[in-house]
Amino acid sequence: MGFTIGGSRGTREFRSGVRRRGRTTECTAVAEYTGLWGWDVVPGARAAAPARDCSCGDRGCPAPGAHPLAFAPTVRAGATLDEVTEAWGEYPGAAVLLPVGRSFDVIEVSEEAGRRALVRLERMGLPLGPVIGTPDGRAQFFVAPGAAAGLPQLLYRMGWDDADLDLRALGEGTSVTAPPSDRAGLGPVCWLRPPALDTPGGPPQARLLLGTLAYLCHRFRR
Repeated sequence: MGFTIGGSRGTREFRSGVRRRGRTTECTAVAEYTGLWGWDVVPGARAAAPARDCSCGDRGCPAPGAHPLAFAPTVRAGATLDEVTEAWGEYPGAAVLLPVGRSFDVIEVSEEAGRRALVRLERMGLPLGPVIGTPDGRAQFFVAPGAAAGLPQLLYRMGWDDADLDLRALGEGTSVTAPPSDRAGLGPVCWLRPPALDTPGGPPQARLLLGTLAYLCHRFRR
């Protein structure tokens, strides 16, 4: 079951529509991701602290509260708030997950290295996309699709291939938990740098950020 765009709208019209309808926080967030940013969204499992039992019902779940729900449909980019509300009504309480490898890949580092990298990259005037902070101390940088497949070669060309870096790339077949959802029963995720309408051309190429991220990962690893 997929959803297609029901007509484009400006930011002002979209946000006023949200206020009029008074939908749930999750529906509002999902409609913003699909309608404003053009991302697919999938309903995800949740885990309740302290035992962190996964809502999927599998006691041996390898990723409790951090995976898409089985058989749940993708809410496609462009879905309207009404379409989102209808879809999410079938999965009340589901976490908001963004599939990786479609509109973006992700480079993940420690939150400390990520926060310092954000400051440096902004001072350098380099393009930046959204960045998520997770409750287990990670920073997830959105970059152009293809980064995960090309990461080993990029690290090699930059001279970081032999370094012990706390850095990894997420690509097709993975997903990230998006605000306002909690991740794995550990607490809510947040935006360290929220998506912005004035970011042209989508997320940046990984090569523009990787040197700074690798250097700071190496520094804090030591």
